Amino acid sequence: MKFKNIRRAVLAAILLPFVFMIAEGVVLIRSSLMQYRTLENDHVFADVLARGGSIAANEILAELVATRTYINDPGDKTKASMMEKRNALDGERARFDASLPSTEALDPGLRSQLSNLRLAYSRIVATRSAVDRGFYGKGGNPVHVYGQAGLKQFGLVDSLSSRIHDPVLMRKSNELMGILLTYYGERLIGNLGQRYLDQADFSPMSHEQLVQGAMMLGNGMDRLRFHSSPVVQGILAYRTQPDEVWADTFVQAMISGALRPDRAIRDKWIAIHNRRLDFLRQKIDAVTDDIHVTGQKLSMRSHIHMTIVLALSSGLVLLVALIASLAVRGIRLVARVTTERELLVNELRDAAQTDLLTGLYNRRGFEAAASALLMQAEYGSRWISVVLFDLDHFKKINDVHGHDAGDLVLKQVARIARENFRSFDLLVRHGGEEFMALLPDSTPEEAAKIAERVRLAIEAAHIALPSGELLRVTASFGCAGRANAVSNRNYDDLAKRADLALYAAKASGRNCVVAGPLVPDAEEQEERRKGQKL
Repeated sequence: MKFKNIRRAVLAAILLPFVFMIAEGVVLIRSSLMQYRTLENDHVFADVLARGGSIAANEILAELVATRTYINDPGDKTKASMMEKRNALDGERARFDASLPSTEALDPGLRSQLSNLRLAYSRIVATRSAVDRGFYGKGGNPVHVYGQAGLKQFGLVDSLSSRIHDPVLMRKSNELMGILLTYYGERLIGNLGQRYLDQADFSPMSHEQLVQGAMMLGNGMDRLRFHSSPVVQGILAYRTQPDEVWADTFVQAMISGALRPDRAIRDKWIAIHNRRLDFLRQKIDAVTDDIHVTGQKLSMRSHIHMTIVLALSSGLVLLVALIASLAVRGIRLVARVTTERELLVNELRDAAQTDLLTGLYNRRGFEAAASALLMQAEYGSRWISVVLFDLDHFKKINDVHGHDAGDLVLKQVARIARENFRSFDLLVRHGGEEFMALLPDSTPEEAAKIAERVRLAIEAAHIALPSGELLRVTASFGCAGRANAVSNRNYDDLAKRADLALYAAKASGRNCVVAGPLVPDAEEQEERRKGQKL
């Protein structure tokens, strides 16, 4: 009793400090894992934002313009351009959806926005069908459908940008969002302004869209004024150039309806506006590339940080395990329990009941399991059968392909046997290439049917060797059975009968099943002997 108290005190003195160290390590790992997930999510959200914003500012509007051009001038060339823009939008949408986090990882607000966006895209699909069927006459304007999809797309990516936690990546994402809104507004203004200046197909809805474009442009510029990066400052400085101010003045005149366009104004305004769009596209590409690089750096940094934390934590755990092991071992040495440990090791070694190659029972384990199985049966109430089988020409396999191939064949045959015998049948590697199965509740005829199923499965199997060659093997089976009785708990007689049947199968040309005669139980044999004496 005194020794137990000493042992506990020593273990407590050694292990308690390390328990606290492990707890601190767990807290550190958990914190680092959360930080790692946050940075990885930031990386994903930034990529999704850049791709989704590009769809809203480019692909949606490009398909709208191509669709309106086809409606007003149907022909092979305009139709091919429209189909190209449709394919481009569908491809970017598919990549956008694939880059989104799983729906379970999104909060209810984002899931709702994503559902609304998909509804908006379904309306684009319906509009495409209407255009293809000719339901839109000349001058038809599906701008509202595409405009709503663009706004839903922008709304989703704007919400995603607010989910970014890293301050640097958040700032750059907000800058990109501001530039994308500015670019989207500019593209709307450019498309509708040209129609206004051409005095062609400019309806009240077109005017409403022009106002909406100006509002988005103003929203984007307001966002940019909160940032001071070189890219943003370059955009703000560009907008103060005389030609840019002149073009903005004429946009306001278009909105108010006071502008009386002529050819010179139209050409100058379009040229300035196209240069502005090219300039903004360059800035979008620059910021998008910068966001990708920043996200990759964050991801790499989080990976390195996590690796270091896990390495340190693993070292700590190993140190604790080593010290604990040494402490326990020292106490055991003091307690002089080496003999008990050796006895335990010997018992564990003797208890090994599995063939290491095939995973089936070895003979020792099979005998123990078979004895227990036979003991469970009541007298005269069940049949017991034995199936003995071995591989045909197995020595040739070893000679031609090597022993490694032979071992592989044995493992595959053992697997096939496990899959095709019943789950409660006992299987043993009886020796070399020979296997045996003990089948409870099975008559010889039933055992032969099961053996035939196994034989067919082995024959049909293609065993791939390490060299790439496919090898096919066959097996021969012998079956024997008797009624199980309390007076006879031995299956050696069945094994001998099955062995004779197996020999008969070999003599019959191999790759077949032979069922031997029934083995009489002990009482039947005794009665037969008495009858003979009489």
